[in-house]
Amino acid sequence: MNLKEIADLFTIKEIEGNMEVEITGLQMDSRKVKQGDLFICVPAITGFLEDRHDYAKDAIRNGAVALIVEHDVDVVVPKIFVKDARRAMAVIASNFYHHPSHEMKLIGITGTNGKTTTSYIIEKIYTDYGLKTGLMGNNGIKMNGNMYPTDINTQEPPTLQRNLRKMKEYNTEYCVMEVTSQGLDMKRVMGCNFRTAIFTNLTQDHMDYHGSMEQYRNAKGLLFSRLGNTCKSNDEKYAVLNADDPSFEYFRKLSTAEVITYGINNDADVTAKNITMTAQGIRFLLITFKGEIDIHLPLVGSFNIYNALASITAALIEGIPLENIRSSLSQLSSIRGRMEIVDEGQDFLVLVDYAHTPDALENVLKSINAFTTGKVITVFGCGGDRDKGKRPIMGEIASRYSNLVFVTSDNPRSEDPITIINDIEKGMKTSNSLKYELLADREEAIYKAIKEATSGDVVIIAGKGHETSQTFKHKTIHFDDKEIARKAISEK
Repeated sequence: MNLKEIADLFTIKEIEGNMEVEITGLQMDSRKVKQGDLFICVPAITGFLEDRHDYAKDAIRNGAVALIVEHDVDVVVPKIFVKDARRAMAVIASNFYHHPSHEMKLIGITGTNGKTTTSYIIEKIYTDYGLKTGLMGNNGIKMNGNMYPTDINTQEPPTLQRNLRKMKEYNTEYCVMEVTSQGLDMKRVMGCNFRTAIFTNLTQDHMDYHGSMEQYRNAKGLLFSRLGNTCKSNDEKYAVLNADDPSFEYFRKLSTAEVITYGINNDADVTAKNITMTAQGIRFLLITFKGEIDIHLPLVGSFNIYNALASITAALIEGIPLENIRSSLSQLSSIRGRMEIVDEGQDFLVLVDYAHTPDALENVLKSINAFTTGKVITVFGCGGDRDKGKRPIMGEIASRYSNLVFVTSDNPRSEDPITIINDIEKGMKTSNSLKYELLADREEAIYKAIKEATSGDVVIIAGKGHETSQTFKHKTIHFDDKEIARKAISEK
């Protein structure tokens, strides 16, 4: 793409230098720049991102031939000055890769919890029905049947749009994408033409970034307010909303798309009745605008009913029959790091889950209490350099629903692990039925929890889920909760 073509994308801009330069790639990370790239100098976000203007010289040394800037930097290459480099990056990336989201049907999922599970269920139903799918989210990027790792959940525009284009080259018809609040606020998905936007739930998280629940909710709302406003019959848009969530009305009013609801307690277009839950799974009567059918879901946890209902709604929108949906749901297997069973032949249940918010931890523990016949043993911690307000809240929740709790490290990052653990302990409610121990070493905590488990108990290792590393102030180490749990069970 020619640099002049890029400059012409913006009405308000200033240019400096020769615009007749061919651009062969886009980058916002100077370390990844290759010869011929355009380097985009996005501004700093305190605590999250450094000002990329400070790395312009490094980018030029690595081969960048031009810059997008908000203010001048001391390098002699062509520059395009814009008011908002983040918005510019999204616009440029979409145009550079020829708007791939307009050539497939894009489904975006946002909410505090349930995004990954819901995306996996949707992708399975669609694939089983014979549709060509792609997946973008916390566990990686899936295209052409292969999974690739990713460093962040919702990717930055140059990477995101490039991956959408690759998906289209594999003839992908549908891409299911997790869309985070930070991703929305940072304009990462600007330029994405979503067909369907799904809202799971809204509970406390990311207060370190957003500052308040109102700002957090507003960021989530961007996915729905940006849905198409044309009402064209061949370009339908859908907002799939959780009717049981207190924020439902806020999201409903934001969108001009057709709203389709799901839920259990309030009136909804897709709902579940006659629910029974066991350690082997969930059964319920599914009632929809396309008819009724009995469902067996081989997942545990009442929250997975909501994830399933959201996924079913997305499938019904695309005309997938109820019988096909039921068949796919009955064949679901554990999703990596989401209530994932660690089975080494022991007579107690060990689960690994990503629950790292108060609501997610409470949902997981309430669900376990609904079916367990023995003790509930919880291992969890909280991440460093993140929302400190949720630490005592999660401590209180763990103490309320557990018989034994091991408070340990998650990803301490730059913080002292003991400080984080002490913050959690402030919320712990001691009683005759609860015992807890503070252990900074997560491996030791997992070993002790499994040592304490007896027949019929449930050990839940929460917070890291699918993650395979642990981040400290000066190092990152390999750490996989499942691997540690398997070793502990085998040695026991």
